[in-house]
Order: sequence, then structure tokens, then C-alpha cells
Amino acid sequence: MAASRGTPAVELEIEGLPVRLSNPDRVYFSDRGETKLDLARYYESVGPGIVGALRERPCMLHRFPKGVDGPKVHQKRLPAGAPPWVETVRLHFPRYGLHADELCVTKLADVIWAVQMSTVEFHPWNSRRADTESPDEWRIDLDPMPECPFERVRRAAEVTHEVLDELGAVGWPKTSGGSGLHVYVRIEPRWGFKDVRRGALAFAREVERRLPDDVTTTWWRKDRSPSDLFVDYNQNARDHTIAAAYSVRGNPRGTVSAPLRWDEVADALPDDFTIATMPARFAELGDLHAGIDEAVFDFAPLLEWADRDERDGRDTPPEPEPS
Repeated sequence: MAASRGTPAVELEIEGLPVRLSNPDRVYFSDRGETKLDLARYYESVGPGIVGALRERPCMLHRFPKGVDGPKVHQKRLPAGAPPWVETVRLHFPRYGLHADELCVTKLADVIWAVQMSTVEFHPWNSRRADTESPDEWRIDLDPMPECPFERVRRAAEVTHEVLDELGAVGWPKTSGGSGLHVYVRIEPRWGFKDVRRGALAFAREVERRLPDDVTTTWWRKDRSPSDLFVDYNQNARDHTIAAAYSVRGNPRGTVSAPLRWDEVADALPDDFTIATMPARFAELGDLHAGIDEAVFDFAPLLEWADRDERDGRDTPPEPEPS
């Protein structure tokens, strides 16, 4: 399907708000030919899910003005030309002495307007507008190295689930939209990014203890085996973000970071979940992460684990560079 020149813009009504979509026939995903309008319709179809994943969070946008085969723009600041109903949150970046007003989604129209601005991927912070320095979401990123088989990712997910159960924490799994899996845990916003990262590292080390032949927490990428599964605790550092639940990824297949039930993890494959397949899945199952805000975990035991590890001589690596 070839994009036509000068295709008239369309106006979508999203929960009573008008959103103008220019170049609706521009092809964004080359494998099947889905367009910019198809992308907007996808996000409409999973509206409660994507809004729930982004609500009140500072959000970095990954924009692809020419479609995903073209260049990518990482956008922290809200793009110019936003309607007055699009909300923002101001963030401070002390390393650079700068501020940025980032998109702060509160409704579906904000998401569709971001699509108008060529956004494909949504990367929210793990804190909310009310207190951006206190995360309320602990993120477990099961990140495979290039030669790591997906079966190893699944095994790590099973052990992650086992350890969370022992802690009394509810984990909410999803595909990354790439080659890995993520598990989110809601926590009280009582701790800063450094503490949440320390606790996340302690948890990752426990998974590593149980799967020493499969999992690593080794800091330097060059020191990891290409077949290792890295439990990336650094995704809990300040200004580090990963794709939200229901976010499309910027690849020609239009894969999606798809929430899963735990009983699906053993059989799910990342390529099963695309903008072509997710609307029907969402219509059947609804938002599989809908209960996350009610399942709040007391993060303090993980800080005790971190203290134990440090007493045993296991240092916390330095903070990573901002993303």
C-alpha cells in the first residue's frame, strides 16, 4: 500500500474532543501496510488500557514522522501546537540544568493527539505528576542478550513470579514488544529512585541466585555472555523509561507491549501481539492490568535485602547515565 500525496486530513472525535489527523494514509508499518490512521484506531481500540498505563505520568514520546522505517525522534518536551486540553508535567534535569514540560496523559484524546504528532511509542516514567521524584511502579525488565533463547526469558519470568509470591507482591507481566518480558509491581510512593533501584537490584540478585546458569545482574554489558538473560534493574533509575503496556513498538511488524495473564507466559511469543491482533484480544479480555492500582506492595523488605547484600560486600553499581 503506497502513501498518497496530499491525502486530506481527517478529524476524529475522541470522547467529545476533536483531533485532526494529517496524512492519515501514510504507511507507518511496512510489513502489513498499516497507516497512521490505523495506528490511531489501534489506540482507540485499547483506550482504557493505554490511558491506564500512562495516566498522570511524565511521558517521553518516540516519534516516527515518516513511519517506522524512517528516522526516530526521542521527544521529552511536548511538541509544539498542542491543543489547550493537552496537559503536561514539568521535570527538572539537574545534570543539564534544564527543565522540560512532558506530555501527561489524562484521557484518550491526549494519546491520539500524540499519534497526530507521529508518536508510535509511549515511554512513561515510573512516577506520577503529584510527586515525580517518588516512583509508584517497580519495573522488572527481563532483557535477553542477543543469543538468549526466549525459553530462558520464560524461565526467569517463572522464577520472578515465584519470588514475588513469596514476598506477597502481585506482579503484572507483559511482553516488551521486543524480545523480552516486563513485570510491573505497584508500590507506595514513599521512596526515591535510588532506593527503588537498590531494591530492584536486590530482587534481581535473588532471581540470579535461583537461576545462576541463565540469569545475570552483571553491570557491564561487555562482561555478560551473549546468551545471558539480564535482569535490568536500571529501568528503575531516574529518567529511564520503557514502553508502556499497550504501546506499539517502532518496527515494521507493529508489535505491541502486551499485558499477559501469568498462565499465558509459558506459551506466549512476542510476535503474537501486534496492532493487527491486539484489538480483538482487548475486546475479549479487557485490560489485564486494570487491577494494578489496588495491589500495592510494601517495598521495605527489598531494601532490607539490599542492606544485607551490601553488608555481604556486594556493592550497588553507580547510577546509569540518563536515557
